[in-house]
Parts: sequence; structure tokens; C-alpha cells
Amino acid sequence: MSAEELLRLEGVSAGYDGTAVVHDLDLVVTRGEIVTLIGSNGAGKSTTLLTISGLVPLMSGTITVLSTTSAQRRRNPTGEVWRRARRGVAHVPEDRGLFFDLTGMENLRLGQPRKGDSVSIEQVLQWFPQLSAVLNRRAGLLSGGEQQMLAMARAMLSKPQLLLVDELSLGLAPMIVEQLLSVLRTIATETGTGILVVEQHVQLVLDVADRAALMRQGRILFDGAAAELKQRPELLESGYLGDE
Repeated sequence: MSAEELLRLEGVSAGYDGTAVVHDLDLVVTRGEIVTLIGSNGAGKSTTLLTISGLVPLMSGTITVLSTTSAQRRRNPTGEVWRRARRGVAHVPEDRGLFFDLTGMENLRLGQPRKGDSVSIEQVLQWFPQLSAVLNRRAGLLSGGEQQMLAMARAMLSKPQLLLVDELSLGLAPMIVEQLLSVLRTIATETGTGILVVEQHVQLVLDVADRAALMRQGRILFDGAAAELKQRPELLESGYLGDE
């Protein structure tokens, strides 16, 4: 029996001010699966996540999230983001989206849904135990690693079925990145959450992800098993350096 699809992109093109940045994307994320989007800066990875979350409108194609298909073309990002969040999509943006003047605990409480399914703060602290000692500090005073943990913990409070994480490793040491990726693996296994993560530490993320999509110039060059891509250095080189 095939795994349950949480996300399907079919022929998706999207961009800004009428100019496409990503072109004809096909991508699937299933329950409990970690898929990584990798590629050089400007390849379209972040735009892809923003399109999935509803912040960037489609120019063509369809996005199916938890069995609901959208071909949204209008610029109504607030409404579309809200609808997808209610269907079970959580997005940790590149800037982490924290309220830096509030404490860690206050940031977590803001992430708690008022009704519906949720994950307890106690549970997310089991995934991110380092946060327990810093929850009374302002988020702006936390280290980069602590801020990323806080952002991911807050996203998980809504018990998302699909988690989008943009530039997980931004400004972080490889040791912290490896730790955070391990937590994502635990979350996917324990909760069945499908995870789509943009990551620059290629070798680290390929060790954890189930599948990888290699992007170049707004298109997907490879979509398959992460282990297979790891064994094809020439394809990785093509994705990052082109055909030169």
C-alpha cells in the first residue's frame, strides 16, 4: 500500500510581479517522510516553500495539501496562508519568525492553538530539552541554535501534518545542524508529520532525509532517494555549479 500523500505539486510555476522564479515543479511529500530541497542560492528553494504555504501565488499548476487542491492565482496571501494553516501546514521561515522582545515561553504560548488538536509544551520540550533552561529569557537574547529550536518547537505546537522548514542551518555550526536534523527525524517518526526542509549542509541532510529534490535555476534536476543522490557527486556538482 502506498504511503499517504500530504503534499503534491503538479506543474507548479510561481514568482513575483509576473515573473516566474520556479518552473513546472512536480513534488510529493508523504506521511512521516523527510524531503529536502537543496541547491545553490537563488535556485528557487525558498520561493517553493513560500508558494506551498500560500505567500507566493501560483502562476500555473496545482498544489494539493491534505487532499485539498488549489490553483490559487489571486494575490490574497493572508487568506491562503490561514486556510492552509488550518488544514495542518506549519512554516518555519528563514528568519525564524520569532518575537524577539518576548520570552521563549511567551513565544511558545502564542503558537498554541485556541482549539483543535495540539501538542503540549511539555511534549515539544522533550524534543528540544535545551529550551527548558532559557524559556524565561527574551528570544532576541538566545543563541542562533536556541532560536531555531524555539521556532521549530512553536511550529509543532499546532500538531501540523506538514512542516516546512526554510534554511534550517542559517548561521549555525554543523554540530547544531546535525542535532536539529536528528530531532526532525524523531518528530517525523513519532508523529507521522511530513517534513519539507531547505538545507545548505548537503551531506548532513542527505544522511537524514528520505528523499531529496535538487534544484537549479528554478527547476528540479533530481527527485529521488537521498541515498542515491549522495552517491552521485557529479549530479550534485551540476546542480550547484552548472554545466561549466
